[in-house]
Amino acid sequence: MNLKEEDKQLLKELCNQYKISYEKVLKLIDITKEYEFKDRRTGIYDALAEIIKSDLKAN
Repeated sequence: MNLKEEDKQLLKELCNQYKISYEKVLKLIDITKEYEFKDRRTGIYDALAEIIKSDLKAN
């Protein structure tokens, strides 16, 4: 993902503030970008759920 350094810093601060994994948020953003221009987005919810569930297991 190509975030500006300023955006990365803001995202890190927000993740820290809300106690959310920065790496997991980046993965969620990557998945949504991956599916963004597909004609059919079949599987996006499963992919997002898998990332979210893995975060819950880690905590």
